[in-house]
Amino acid sequence: MQLLIRRPHVFLVGLLALTLAAPADPQTLVRRSPPKPSAPKPSPAKEVPAHPILPAGTPMQVEITRQYPMKAGEAIEARLMHPIYADGRLIVPANTPLQGKVVALKPDKKARLNARLRGDFTPFDTAEVRFDELEMPGGSLAFQAATATNGAPIMHLSTPDVAPKRSIIGSEWAAVKARLHQQVAFFTDPGLGDRAKLMLYHQLPYHPQRIMAHTAWSFELKTALELPDPPAEAAATTAPAQTTRPGKPETWSVHALLSRDLTSATARPGDPVNALVVEPVYDRNKQLVVPQGATLMGRVTAAKAARSFGRNGKLRFTFQQVRFPEGYSRQVEGSLGGAATEKTQNLQLDAEGTISPKNQSSVIAPLLLTMLAGRALDQDGNITAQTGVASNGFGLVGRIVGVAAGNRNLAAGIGFYAAGLSVYDNFLRSGRDVIFPKDTRIEIETSPLRAPVLTPTGQ
Repeated sequence: MQLLIRRPHVFLVGLLALTLAAPADPQTLVRRSPPKPSAPKPSPAKEVPAHPILPAGTPMQVEITRQYPMKAGEAIEARLMHPIYADGRLIVPANTPLQGKVVALKPDKKARLNARLRGDFTPFDTAEVRFDELEMPGGSLAFQAATATNGAPIMHLSTPDVAPKRSIIGSEWAAVKARLHQQVAFFTDPGLGDRAKLMLYHQLPYHPQRIMAHTAWSFELKTALELPDPPAEAAATTAPAQTTRPGKPETWSVHALLSRDLTSATARPGDPVNALVVEPVYDRNKQLVVPQGATLMGRVTAAKAARSFGRNGKLRFTFQQVRFPEGYSRQVEGSLGGAATEKTQNLQLDAEGTISPKNQSSVIAPLLLTMLAGRALDQDGNITAQTGVASNGFGLVGRIVGVAAGNRNLAAGIGFYAAGLSVYDNFLRSGRDVIFPKDTRIEIETSPLRAPVLTPTGQ
């Protein structure tokens, strides 16, 4: 008390603090409502382009339908081999024309060496082509693309039906019949004039070189390409629904592009194999089941590199998983059902999905050339006719030299040289490997996915 009297200011400060701390209203027992949850922030809207856009890096495969001279600066018209889809819609149909030109000629050293050993001194080249214009219904569209250097005629592989088991004699007889059919087809198939001209060219020491019809190139866009809106009927077009062949289980055909080079020379069992889906897949009810942009993930199941004495390489790969653009994946069972490969490889695909070069070795050609070479050593008969028949090596140059020299030994030597080359080609040189460059278009046959696959909840 004495402290308060001596220091009244302390008392006043304490009283003022109690007054301010007291509530203005008496405290009640009314239950307060919980605070309202804050509204979620709206996610930024995804920009939808006004027109379809092909992003940079989009792969394109084109093919020419006629021959062109092999010279720099030559204008070339090609057609798109496969349709291009975006967001499940067809935006560029197959057979759309493209314009380009030959920008450079690159020496083909391997072809030059093989030709010179046979008396052909033509400077063989490969054409480097750059395409820069796409012909759309509304007009031409200029674009920038990488130079295409992998031009080659294309053949389409497809899985044959399972062949019945044959004995060794039966298998050889089937191979002989296949060769006979090929020889007959040389004269009966369209384009006999072009094939005959090529045969004549191979006999000449020098001949003009051309870019053959049905040569195909693969290239990628350097920059994004904005396309005009497709017509109404094209905008509604989607990939065809799956069909099932009678007597066979239901399968889906998935069109994809290999993500990297694949060859039997370096592949090993267990190596990963990925492929980008480029066409959406719809089931029989026209429901989207595998979207464009999904990734097929698999592995090499069998690989054997080419070896000496004409033993060719082999390659087989399968796919076990499909990863969707949303990030989730599902298990599948997919095997190779078809592919677009270089015709010069002369590959074949068996019913199990194994790819290998066709065996073209034959004992007939070396024996025939050896017999003809020996005709020049017969002393009875016309020397001009015999030397002309015997001197089959070194093309037309060798035949002219053999006949003009009138020397049986020289003509026989030229003939035996041709027989030796034939023996080497058929039996002694190394076999051929299976080569699938990056962006090779493949067709995968897979079993249907029975569970929902297009929503994360279906995992």
